Amino acid sequence: MKNYVLAVSYDGTDFSGWQIQRKGRTVQGVLEDAAFSAFGKEIKIKGSGRTDAGVHALFQVCGFGAEISVPAEKIRDCLNRFLPADVSVLKSAEAPADFDCTRAARKKTYLYRAYFAECALPLSERYEARLLSRADAARMQKAGELLVGRHDFKAFSATGSSAKTSEREIYALAVRSYKEGSATHYEIEVGGNGFLYNMVRIIAGELFAIGAGKEERTIKEALETGKRSLLAKTMPAKGLTLANTEYEIPLFDQK
Repeated sequence: MKNYVLAVSYDGTDFSGWQIQRKGRTVQGVLEDAAFSAFGKEIKIKGSGRTDAGVHALFQVCGFGAEISVPAEKIRDCLNRFLPADVSVLKSAEAPADFDCTRAARKKTYLYRAYFAECALPLSERYEARLLSRADAARMQKAGELLVGRHDFKAFSATGSSAKTSEREIYALAVRSYKEGSATHYEIEVGGNGFLYNMVRIIAGELFAIGAGKEERTIKEALETGKRSLLAKTMPAKGLTLANTEYEIPLFDQK
């Protein structure tokens, strides 16, 4: 049996998240259905991590073990023939026999997008959360730098998290904004070794609140006490995108 990896991209709007569930359409389920149609056998596909309902992905890595006669780089085309328009396999390759795309992940990068405008923007509503007030991106950046490093992010996790520890390390956090017509668009980019349940969406909510005038000292207090109540609301899932998952070894041909 050979070990394969895929890089997939999807619009999460109409999915109940990555992981297969009893009810609801999932990315994993759609991929496994496509694999059965393409290769005539049941193949279990494991993701580098789970995304929640409504969350998107630009480049998510997943993997599986199987005996397939087609070349590894052609698996992409075989699967795409049977995939719906909101999911696409970008790359496929053979991986080392002992490679595990979940355990081997070293860095994940997420993007959170939002906009402020007097009226809803139909072309933005699918992938960006609409803010009720304009935010100061420079103030958000300053506050976000308090989160960089290794911390206990218990306060930045939704209840129900199954993580064994709430300690994580954020490698970098950047806030960008730009104007387009009468609207202001924002993007928060966060890279780290892993994230708790709803962690990025809670970070985004707190930074947007600070950008709108809230005091940034609540971030320090939340990190010290672990109290979720000190932080702003969790932002909607539609603004979140898994941008990339990085590994110590190259998985795909970079040409």
